[in-house]
Amino acid sequence: MSEYQKADRYDFYIRELRKALSIGQSFDVLERKISIGGRDASIFFVDGLTKANNMQFVMSFLLRIKDKDMERVTTADDFLKYALPFLDSLSESDVHAALKQLFSGLVLIVVSGLDQVIIVDARDYPSRGVEEPSKEKSLRGAKDGFTESFMTNIALVRRRIRDPKLIFESHIIGQESKTDTCIVYMKGIADESVVKRLGELLDQLKIHNLTMTEQTLVEALMRVEGKKNRKRPSFLNPFPKVRYTQRPDIVAAHVTEGKIAIIVDNTPTVIILPACIFDFMQDVDDYYFPLLTGNYFRLLRIANVLVTLFASPLYLLMADGYIPVYEGIRFFIPDTDYAISLFWQFIILEIAIDALKLASLNTPDSLGMSLSVIGALILGEFSVESGWFIPHTILVMAVVSLASFTHPSIELGYAIKFSRILMLIGVALYGFWGVAAAAVLIIIVMASTKTLTGAPYLYPLLPFNGKALRRYFFRTTIPKE
Repeated sequence: MSEYQKADRYDFYIRELRKALSIGQSFDVLERKISIGGRDASIFFVDGLTKANNMQFVMSFLLRIKDKDMERVTTADDFLKYALPFLDSLSESDVHAALKQLFSGLVLIVVSGLDQVIIVDARDYPSRGVEEPSKEKSLRGAKDGFTESFMTNIALVRRRIRDPKLIFESHIIGQESKTDTCIVYMKGIADESVVKRLGELLDQLKIHNLTMTEQTLVEALMRVEGKKNRKRPSFLNPFPKVRYTQRPDIVAAHVTEGKIAIIVDNTPTVIILPACIFDFMQDVDDYYFPLLTGNYFRLLRIANVLVTLFASPLYLLMADGYIPVYEGIRFFIPDTDYAISLFWQFIILEIAIDALKLASLNTPDSLGMSLSVIGALILGEFSVESGWFIPHTILVMAVVSLASFTHPSIELGYAIKFSRILMLIGVALYGFWGVAAAAVLIIIVMASTKTLTGAPYLYPLLPFNGKALRRYFFRTTIPKE
């Protein structure tokens, strides 16, 4: 008996792969039988995930292998060394691992006489280009963005950080989806204990699939972290525990500062952590403009956060007479009767604005202008003429809505929205003391909130770090060498 026959697992792999793949039932999973150097072989691949040109090249190379080339091949490693010197190729003995690679777009080659399955990378995922994200456009700077392709997103980060200390730690999440996930960090700069803890949390996840990608992953991590600390996570807390971005330059900047990123396959959104409340106040344009302009943008953004949070509650306090009104702005306070109380006007407008946002997301581009006209008529002239609303409340909510668009984070925007509604309820129930109690409650919630990695949410305010806090409020110059 020859050496290759002793190590032969050809029949075993053929039987297991055919049974697992149900060849003949799913039309996109194919098997192609060929002869390689006089030996029987089968190629398994998923049509649609492989690139035809790469497959043709691999097939032509395999068919050119002669019998004498296979004489010294007794193992899969020998085959890779002597017969298939293809750049993106490896061997695998575990059937389940090989199947995962198959459904990731790689090609499985089973050759008679070999002890392992040969895996060749010929994948070609259907994906879009790396155009700039629509929500995170910059006035100046890079115009590329992450896509749904896992390796493309990794390459976009690696292109910006050409340092061997940049580590991509691989993990597989989901018992059914088996989604590729990786932790991105700078070795020696990021907190190694946090990286290790995060890797352990990812390995402990017991979920069936990760089809909804980053949000499913964050919620699953919160549950695992809660069980570990014997503290049930509060999903009623609206403040985001991580930061999301679709820009490679933002990820690269945060990673070089010592933060950690999580890249998930099938989504253009990357998770950045730890993320405190002040991380959401920064934007990419702060650093693409001169120091004075960048600081102006940042301070304007912080001011808009205060406007979106306090504008409508303060107006309601002034209109109801709980705080004195300066004579110069008394014209802005209504002095006539209105059909609906100011509190309910604000609540209805809050809901109506979100309804219009959802409608715009599901409206075809060709009908977008029509939706804008209808929204303007309903919330504008008709609502005022009918007596439902007064111009003052519409103007306040228009200012609040415009100011909310300056927030880089959608999640923080809705956290501020819920906080604003809570303060409106406080004004309606107890006046000035009601809004004060609501504001104190919001501060307590933020102070007790922890990020996904356990860091304080109000850092560097609590615990106080003046130098770090100054960097969050003011854009700094490039550090000296």
